Amino acid sequence: MKYIVFDLEWNQSPNGKRFSNARLPFEIIEIGAVCLDEQLHIEDTFHRLIRPTVYHWINNNIRNVTQMNMEELEKGVPFPKAARDFMRWCGNDFVFCTWGDQDVMELQRNMQFYKQLSLLPPPVLYLDVQKIFARAFETMDVRRSLEYAIDYLGILKEHGFHRALEDAHFTAEVMIRIPRRLYQPELSVDVYQHPGAQEKEWFINLPGGVTKYVSQEYVSREKAMKDREVLSIRCPLCSKNAKRTLKWFTKSGKVFYCLALCKEHGMLTGRIRVHKTPEEHAFVVKTIRAAVPSDQESIQNMYDQLLEKHNKK
Repeated sequence: MKYIVFDLEWNQSPNGKRFSNARLPFEIIEIGAVCLDEQLHIEDTFHRLIRPTVYHWINNNIRNVTQMNMEELEKGVPFPKAARDFMRWCGNDFVFCTWGDQDVMELQRNMQFYKQLSLLPPPVLYLDVQKIFARAFETMDVRRSLEYAIDYLGILKEHGFHRALEDAHFTAEVMIRIPRRLYQPELSVDVYQHPGAQEKEWFINLPGGVTKYVSQEYVSREKAMKDREVLSIRCPLCSKNAKRTLKWFTKSGKVFYCLALCKEHGMLTGRIRVHKTPEEHAFVVKTIRAAVPSDQESIQNMYDQLLEKHNKK
C-alpha cells in the first residue's frame, strides 16, 4: 500500500463570502502530492496548477499567502483534467494523508461540482497527520500548524510554506518521523459522501482494533441517538456485544462518549460524532476501539466532571 500525502491550495470569492458560489465556495487552484512507499521512502511526486473557472480574480488573502497570481494560474490545466491525472497517478492501493481534515472534503466538493465524484468512490479513508502528530508528541486537545510541527521536529526548511507541493513535502517529512504503529489506529473516514439509507450504511473494520460505523440519515439528532444500532457496542476484535460500563454521555450534544467491557478483550472506548446534512437531517460516525489507558481515563474524568457539575445544580 502507498501513502499519498497531498495538499491543496484554493481560491475563494475576492468580494467576500456573500458573493461566493454556494456550490463551490473554495475553488482548488493547485494540487501537490508526494507518494511514500510502505517503508516511507519518497517514491514520486505530483503537481498541477489549475486554471480557475469560477473565481477569475484571486482573493487578497490567498494571494498574500500563496504568492500566486492570475497570470500564473492561466497557464494551468482545467480542474477535471487535473483530477483525472491525480487519481490516475494515485493508482489503486493507497491511503490519503493530509495535514488536517479539510483537503479530502474539498477535493470531493470540487469533483462533485464537475460531476467527477465517481473518480473517488466512498468510503474515503485518510490519515490526518496533524492529529497523529498531536497524539505522538503533544496532546490530542491541541492542533498545531504544519510550520510548528516542522520546527518542533527540527526539520530543515529548504523552501517556504503555503504552496501545494512544498506543503505536501513538509507533511511527508513529519510522517516519516512518526512511528508507523501510530498510523493504523488513526485512520479517519471522510463523510462528504455519506450513506443516506439504512441499506447503504458503512461498517468499516480497521487495523489496530478499531471499527467505524457511518449511519443512515435521521430526521434529527434525537432520533439518531435512540437507534439501537447507533447505541450498540461491539468489540472490534471479536465482534461480540460488549457491556457498557459507562453509558453514552455528551458535553456538547455533538460528540458522545462511553466505556464498555468485552469479556474476552477488555475495555473499549466509544465515540459518536453527530453530523448535520444541508437539509438539517442527522447522521452519526461511531468509532469503537480497544481502550488505551489514557483515553479511558480521559473519558471517565469527563463523565465525573459532568456528574459533579450536575450534582451541584
